[in-house]
Amino acid sequence: MLGTHTHVQTADESVSENGTACITDVGMTGPEESIIGMKKDEVVKRFLLQTHVRFEPAVNRPMLNAVAVEIDDATGKALSIARIYERITFE
Repeated sequence: MLGTHTHVQTADESVSENGTACITDVGMTGPEESIIGMKKDEVVKRFLLQTHVRFEPAVNRPMLNAVAVEIDDATGKALSIARIYERITFE
């Protein structure tokens, strides 16, 4: 059971006694310096002016949030869950 609201990854991953892997929020994959993946200035302008503003995707400082779940092939139950968080840097 993987929840997401495309924001900050939570640190509450667990596997229940019945074999269900769970995390409240897997997190966002996309540009870190953005508002849900869009250029910040445009989103703020739309909020403040309450008018239509075309959003463009942000492209700076990409990050990856994900989870890896190990599943028992015989039972279909989760054995483990691990958070993945990577910042991608360009040199």
